[in-house]
Amino acid sequence: MDLTTPLAKVLRTREEYIDALRVLHVQTVEDLLLYLPRAHEDLSQMHTLQSAPVGAKVSIRGVVEGLKLIRTRSRKQFVRAVMTDENGDQAELIWFNQPHIVRMLSNGEEVVCTGKVTLKGRKLQIQSPQFESSGVGGVHDLLHAGRLVPLYPQYEIITSKWLREKIVLVQDAIGLLQETLPEEVLQEEGLIGRSEAVRWLHFPSEPAQVQRARDRMEFEEMYRVQKEALERKKEWQGEVQNRLKVPMDIELIRAFFASLRFTPTGSQKVAIYEILKDMEKGKSMSRLLEGDVGSGKTLVATAVMANVIRHGGQCALMVPTEVLAKQHAQSIGQTLISFHKYLKAQKGKLTMRHPTVALLTGSVPKNDADDVRMRLANGSIDLIIGTHALIQESVQFKDLTLVIVDEQHRFGVLQRQKLKEKGSPHFLSMTATPIPRTLALTAFGHHDLSVLLEKPGNRKPIDTKVVPPTGRKEVELFIDHQIDQGRQAFVICPLITGSEHEEMAEIKSVQQEAARLTESFPRRRIAILHGKMTPAEKEETMRTFKDCNSDILVSTSVIEVGIDVPNASIMIIEGSERFGLSQLHQFRGRVGRGDHKSYCFLFTTTPEQSRSQRLKAMEKHHDGFKLAEIDLQIRGPGELYGFRQSGIPEYRQSGLMNPELVVRARRAAEKFLSSVK
Repeated sequence: MDLTTPLAKVLRTREEYIDALRVLHVQTVEDLLLYLPRAHEDLSQMHTLQSAPVGAKVSIRGVVEGLKLIRTRSRKQFVRAVMTDENGDQAELIWFNQPHIVRMLSNGEEVVCTGKVTLKGRKLQIQSPQFESSGVGGVHDLLHAGRLVPLYPQYEIITSKWLREKIVLVQDAIGLLQETLPEEVLQEEGLIGRSEAVRWLHFPSEPAQVQRARDRMEFEEMYRVQKEALERKKEWQGEVQNRLKVPMDIELIRAFFASLRFTPTGSQKVAIYEILKDMEKGKSMSRLLEGDVGSGKTLVATAVMANVIRHGGQCALMVPTEVLAKQHAQSIGQTLISFHKYLKAQKGKLTMRHPTVALLTGSVPKNDADDVRMRLANGSIDLIIGTHALIQESVQFKDLTLVIVDEQHRFGVLQRQKLKEKGSPHFLSMTATPIPRTLALTAFGHHDLSVLLEKPGNRKPIDTKVVPPTGRKEVELFIDHQIDQGRQAFVICPLITGSEHEEMAEIKSVQQEAARLTESFPRRRIAILHGKMTPAEKEETMRTFKDCNSDILVSTSVIEVGIDVPNASIMIIEGSERFGLSQLHQFRGRVGRGDHKSYCFLFTTTPEQSRSQRLKAMEKHHDGFKLAEIDLQIRGPGELYGFRQSGIPEYRQSGLMNPELVVRARRAAEKFLSSVK
């Protein structure tokens, strides 16, 4: 038997178990050994029936007698036996609907039973206890009791008990496991070897071994993630290119700030400096700009683009939707043109050519799109703004220097590769999803990180209230009054259309809610927006709403990204319990963009959900990063960012919530990679 031996050749078990393991990607001896426990249960102390606490899970050694299968008049069946412990005390053992127990146990057999001891009248009883032969060597031969018992991630018929019984059969192969961490990393971090860690997790003799083994495996996982991220970053950056050396023009940036009607925040100034400093090096920048809703990421991007255009480079801004592309083309284009006019009016040494801004999306007419592509290729367009249409093969640039992508999570590895083929430009990702620093270093470790912690201007906090179904009438009267005052409202629903599934019947859909609101607000103009509409339909709906020609916009989560309607002051979210806090916070950020006091109402499907600790956090906190941390603690990183998979041990996720571990792993990976150049 070696590590590559298929489990079907090693384990005497039914094919259905092998099939279930295959779903978990556990097919060889090595896979099974690396299927690690999620936790351990301390059953090392053996009890007698007299010392066992009632209601607690304990292990007791005794002799089984009176084993009998009993069938009731209602055709139910159970197995009954009596166990006598070493003191002569007795307890009744009951197994419901497990007739096979009579074949697995024998009268007079000495076993160790593990379960909860309860009182039934004046008798002690243990229902459905696990059991195993006490063995010649006593507790040291026990698998399910008398020790720190490993608990494994379970899947269908694959139980912890079954896994313990199978892993012990292949334990001799643990010593064959290859070490994955460099020796110098092991020494510097004070970590145990890989095979020792795996042995201690499956067969620990004391809690300290479990902790040291978990520390080792958590570090290994984070080290692997960080090493791969740094290698991707190195590959992206490639060699130094003189054309990518863009000088940081401090006087230009000062003039840009002076041309604005407000003063940028300290965070914005720091982020601009970090980005421009990267771009002076001549290697492709790879940076993530994280900023809460309303923190001013677009201004940072615009300042950086002005510096690139000043030095003759081309910029591309890619966004997820056509609506947002047009909004940016108008606002950023206007800001750059106003800055150009400001410089001309100053009549100083600072000059910048008149910036040429163009739009390229799927709905741009073919003749216009062909003209844009031609002008990009000859260099007469300085800034192109669009959707993923920008990375098509037909789009070529004369000197693409900077690419900015809005909403990093919608932009994958393949798109980055297509960008690399266009000259490995500087790459800046922007996201309004507040990602705790540990997760940012892990999920986006191939980027350097800039964070905007402040918000420009004096934005008023948005009053937020979690509302149970019984509170709807009062809230709708308030909304009607607000619309009378000239305000507008967003309504977010989880679904587009109603579901036929019974468990989904209570969840609001755009079409059903729009019909209901038409009855509840007969004097109001209701519009709908969802992902199945054509780009032209979506744009017309948004334009109508922005121009105040509709009062209530009922939408799916398509509204989440970047849409700016200053007159909208009310956000209603139906089925709010179905959304993460970061997404709820982004929805809330769609209002509060004008001069009016704004409100957010989180409706729940049931009264119980309205008392949720998670949703109540929205009432107390307006900081997206704080909410992301709370969501991380309550829901875990897997639920938040899609890491959770069936059968993945929890230690891999617990490492994500340990900032010190992530930083240590990144430092170790950086040091190792620099030593092997």
